[in-house]
Amino acid sequence: MFESTTPTVPQLSAELQQARQEAERLRLLLAHTSEVSWMVELAGRRLSYLSPAACRLFGFAAEPGREHEHPHMQALAATLLAGLPARLARLAAGDPSRRRLLREAELARVDGVALPVEIESSVLDGADGRPASLLGVLRDLRPRREQAAEQKKFASMLSHEFRTPLATIDGAIQRLEMTGAHHDEASRKRYRKIAVAVDRLLAMLDEYLSPERMTEIGRQRQADQIAPAELLEAVAAAGRGRRPQLTARSVDLPARLRCDPNGMRLCLDILLDNAIKYTPDGSVIEIIGKKATEGGVEFLVRDHGAGLPAAELARVFDKSFRGSNAAAIAGSGLGLYIARAVVDVHGGSLSARNVSESGTEFRIWLPIASVAGKSLAPDDCSSDNSLTQTDNARGRN
Repeated sequence: MFESTTPTVPQLSAELQQARQEAERLRLLLAHTSEVSWMVELAGRRLSYLSPAACRLFGFAAEPGREHEHPHMQALAATLLAGLPARLARLAAGDPSRRRLLREAELARVDGVALPVEIESSVLDGADGRPASLLGVLRDLRPRREQAAEQKKFASMLSHEFRTPLATIDGAIQRLEMTGAHHDEASRKRYRKIAVAVDRLLAMLDEYLSPERMTEIGRQRQADQIAPAELLEAVAAAGRGRRPQLTARSVDLPARLRCDPNGMRLCLDILLDNAIKYTPDGSVIEIIGKKATEGGVEFLVRDHGAGLPAAELARVFDKSFRGSNAAAIAGSGLGLYIARAVVDVHGGSLSARNVSESGTEFRIWLPIASVAGKSLAPDDCSSDNSLTQTDNARGRN
């Protein structure tokens, strides 16, 4: 005697009740999540379901359960269906990567504000094995982007706070290395230990604390050298639009100079802007780069204007100072102050003088390291950055 496997009416009723309870739990879950769940029926290309989170995200009111019928959702449906024919064609041709997609888009809220969103969608097949539905979630990208911006801001602040004192030490030790040929061997070794330690710390900042590191892994180190002749020509080329009578000349400059490229470009731009604003149109301005007689290199920005009053020469780099000839010229008095601050942390100097024939000359002087360019601490340095016997055998001192 065989027992019947046909479900009874009470069994079917219980299973139906359980299915309804599961559906209600799922509905409640979708209603309380911050992500917007949605579904599109491919047969009619219409939005058949939209979770209540859409009302909160896009700022509209709708009757519960009828969110997908709101007029504002037409634009959303169009975005969700964008590229669908091509996607289905590639899926039918055997491309499984079209089954699930993740992309970004912008959608307008009811108040007209553009909202960046991430759209994740999957194609579901029907009973006949053919694509029948497109469903997925839509996420607000603003919190993620705000967090990334805060991380980048924090990294930038932290990197700056470390880099500023390191740059001061770096400039000072370069100057000691350049001018310390007469010092005893023990002192020169200490200079190299300090320089190597600074190099390692700067490399770690670039590797772990640069703002770009927050969003890009494996990034190359920031540039810490320039080709000085190219820098002078680039500054001059930019300035010739305002003063065609601008010349640039380089004499026996090193191929590379260790410095912060952006900082040095800023200094020269400030000096050039100052010369253009305070000299007559059509007068000549010269930018000159050459080796300095006392060692190191010098960049000169020389104009042929009226010159500075002798009493004001000593104050031109003071914060917020503006000379007696600045009344009719817009400015804050901070440009030359900033320029000198940047040069100072490089271990150099910025000075001004009136030249005998007429005009003013601003001079940037920078030391040259004994070895051009960054030299990251070698693998055979000890834990306190002291040089090993291998280093000494190579003649590093």
